[in-house]
Amino acid sequence: MSRFSRYRPHAQAHLALGLPLIGSQLAQVAITTADTLMMGWYDVRALAALVLSANLVIFLLLLSSGFAWAVMPLVAAAHEVGDETRLRRVTRMANWLSIIAAFVFLPVFWWSAPVLRALGQDPELAEMAQTYLRIAGFGIGPALLVNVLRSYLSGLERTRVQFWIIAGGAVVNIGLNWVLIFGNLGAPELGLRGAAIASVSVHVLSFVALAFYALSRFPNHEIFVRFWRPDWGAMGEVFRMGWQIALTTVSEVGLFNLSAIIMGWIGTLQLAAHGIALQIATITFMVQLGLSQAATVRAGRAFGRGDREGLRDGAFAVWALGLGFAGIAMAAFFLVPDLLIGAFIDPDDPLRGDILAIGAVLLAMAALFQLVDAAQVIGISLLRGMTDTRVPLVIAAVSYWGIGAPASYLLGVQAGIGAVGVWIGLVLGLSFAAVGLFLRFRSLSVAV
Repeated sequence: MSRFSRYRPHAQAHLALGLPLIGSQLAQVAITTADTLMMGWYDVRALAALVLSANLVIFLLLLSSGFAWAVMPLVAAAHEVGDETRLRRVTRMANWLSIIAAFVFLPVFWWSAPVLRALGQDPELAEMAQTYLRIAGFGIGPALLVNVLRSYLSGLERTRVQFWIIAGGAVVNIGLNWVLIFGNLGAPELGLRGAAIASVSVHVLSFVALAFYALSRFPNHEIFVRFWRPDWGAMGEVFRMGWQIALTTVSEVGLFNLSAIIMGWIGTLQLAAHGIALQIATITFMVQLGLSQAATVRAGRAFGRGDREGLRDGAFAVWALGLGFAGIAMAAFFLVPDLLIGAFIDPDDPLRGDILAIGAVLLAMAALFQLVDAAQVIGISLLRGMTDTRVPLVIAAVSYWGIGAPASYLLGVQAGIGAVGVWIGLVLGLSFAAVGLFLRFRSLSVAV
């Protein structure tokens, strides 16, 4: 059998599973993009408050979603060997932990203005953000339960339904925003409150839709039957994996948040160009994230049946797919930077030329960033499929905060390289993570 023939079935399986997940991630980005655009049309101050609120929501959501993400490899492995009891136990306890996390963080949403003021934010904006967050906070519970059900269905390789439900939610969100923010169709004009109500409504509807599908398609799993019964063993397993996954994710997100702060120290134009370049890179990253989720499921199933050859061949295939797409993105970033960056800037803005010049250089750095970012997110997802989360957390923390963050500051500020120096630091941090995760996978896959 030729090498290509050996890997082709794995590549096809990853694409079949991953394409709907990619679509779901892009639909999720479309929701936040629509919120930003529509609030911008409504009021600039309200937009600033929404952006401030979104940073807090995303941080707390990521910090709480590790329990949901732990479900995917555990369900995949249990499903592979037909262990419906274990499948039910881990899903149910992930729901428990997600609900507990939602109640723990609800006071932060309710009294968010003092928190934001303590972080140096404008007092008026902090009060406006609190108005939004006091409503949006009630949506974090449904949002976390949606993540649990998405992971559960992904572990069962049921990904198309997720895409249609999340895409439908994006459409509903736009409609509700139009009605509630602006006061159309006879509804009161609610502004920020309207956007918050729309978000909560979409989370609740998405949960109901996913739960209905799961219960009707897999009634024998009984994931909500006798829901009140605790299962301390399964809860402990999900908790241990979940907090490690969450901290790993927060470590990476925190590095990018820090890069924005450092860029703000360098200059306003550099910060604007950085934000645009990062937004473009985020869109392409959604493809890698969808592939990486497929990698978690496929690795979990191979790991569950003790198939070392299938695990390694599948890993090679998904890495090849991720790096192949990264190559396409790199070509676009190098060949048409002005087209990509210019889409985010008003043609009549007098600073357009300066931002385009800075952004083109940063987008070239983002091209290098594509390869290492693809390698590291797929590597960490493969290890997650093998239920290995503690060592990846250490690798991520050392790479992002021991190497990436100091390098960004030293090169960007101390060495005077500026915006490019900050991005070199990002690339260095992600590169060390990619290499470390690859070596960890190679070591563990030998022992399967």
